[in-house]
Amino acid sequence: MLVKVEVYQDGEMWCARGIGHDIFTQGQTADELFGNIREAVALHFENGSTPPDIDILVVSELKLPHAPAATS
Repeated sequence: MLVKVEVYQDGEMWCARGIGHDIFTQGQTADELFGNIREAVALHFENGSTPPDIDILVVSELKLPHAPAATS
C-alpha cells in the first residue's frame, strides 16, 4: 500500500499531512518529522485492516531562492 504525505514548513515546525488519509504530524527538524511520519502512519493503520507492507511517498514543495523561475 502506498501512503502519500505532503510535507511543508510552517514557521519553525516541519509538518506532514496525509493525502487521502486522515494523518497529520509535525517535528522541529526534518529528521524528527520523518520519524514521526512513520509512527503516525503505523498508528493510523494499527487496526490491521491494511497489509503490513506500507510504502510512504513524501511530496514536498521546495523553494530555491536562487533558482530561475520556470517558463511555459
